[in-house]
Amino acid sequence: MTFAPPALSALVAIVVAIIALMVSAFVSGSETAYFSLSSADMERIEPNRRARVKSLLEKPERLLATISITNILMNVAVVLLSSYALSQIFVFESVAISFVFQAVVIVFFILLFGELLPKLYAESNKARCASMTVGGLSVLSRCLAPLSGIVAKSTYFVNKVVPKKTDDLSLDDLSHALEMTNVAEEKDKSMLEEILKFGGKTVADIMTSRVDMTCVDWNSPFSELVETVKESGYSRLPVYVDNQDNIKGIIYAKDLLPYVGRMDDTFEWQTLLRAPFFVPETRMIDDILEDFQKKKMHMAIVVDEYGGTEGLVTLEDVLEEIVGEISDEYDEDEKLYTRLANDTYVFEGKTLLNDFYRITGLEEQEFGEMNEDAETLAGLLLNIKQDFPKEKEVIEYGRCRFLVMSIDKHRIEKVKVRILADAKIEDKD
Repeated sequence: MTFAPPALSALVAIVVAIIALMVSAFVSGSETAYFSLSSADMERIEPNRRARVKSLLEKPERLLATISITNILMNVAVVLLSSYALSQIFVFESVAISFVFQAVVIVFFILLFGELLPKLYAESNKARCASMTVGGLSVLSRCLAPLSGIVAKSTYFVNKVVPKKTDDLSLDDLSHALEMTNVAEEKDKSMLEEILKFGGKTVADIMTSRVDMTCVDWNSPFSELVETVKESGYSRLPVYVDNQDNIKGIIYAKDLLPYVGRMDDTFEWQTLLRAPFFVPETRMIDDILEDFQKKKMHMAIVVDEYGGTEGLVTLEDVLEEIVGEISDEYDEDEKLYTRLANDTYVFEGKTLLNDFYRITGLEEQEFGEMNEDAETLAGLLLNIKQDFPKEKEVIEYGRCRFLVMSIDKHRIEKVKVRILADAKIEDKD
């Protein structure tokens, strides 16, 4: 390689190449800024310039075509001019070596100064960059209007013919986005979190278990049926023959109203039954919500793989997974917990774990594998104890101290829960 003093033509080529590289950097940075502007970024732009920026963004295909055409033309100019200048200044005996040298130098400068640096700057200063470049882009847009119009229309045609592939966001992506979002109201954030968890839950996670179901025997007299409806406060009750594994239908309280005054035990109220809707315990709750909407029903009987009744689920149960507890005039007597202090509660053993975690603020992960196959607080305690606990027995796990307050016929009825501070646990250990 020999070095030759640059001639005037080579110097002019270098100057023009630098100008072309600056224009390339200008449009590269503006592309990053314009197509990543948020509403907040837009508000930071001076009003007059903001209107011009919005005007350019109203036709994004044409704007992108203008930027791309300019970038290509400038890069071609940089390559041709730089190649000429380098060949005049650096003389190689081998054409191949000369080509490789020029390619490395030119590509390095285009990538670094024409692409990477301007785009990095624009990414960190979107509003400022958009405001600074709006004048130049407006001029380029008018100058290249005929060519950019053709390119934009071609792009529109291709988008119509070629189907777009959309990437679905995972639950983790959405959860991460929610954590980064500033939600003013805590209840709104809680609702959004529940919506994200909604699709991952099954009917078994929210159903009323078999032992807690209020059902009516097929052979019950009409007066007894009416009394059961009054005492339960439910508007719909399953009706069974022999046992709960043989559900024959659902009786609606409103269907009984025209006959209540008769109080005739010979009245065949079974003719008023509506067909039951059965769902497997593995059905996802977003699917059953769709089922309820299509069938215009509010209750489903949950069955296991053998067809046995596992419990029931209602439309209210599904909606409560999003908006939280829905209370009516009958729920006051059925409150599943009492808060004694900031860190102390008394729960019914049948309290669903989803509700337990929501009320206490505990995370499901804190109990790890103890959550397996457990749907209620009582089930969680059985998993922890690996045996049936005794009344007044204290069970500690993680940050929780459980006191079994009452047991009835091998069912844990009431549990006192105290949330321990981390420091106390560490001291205990």
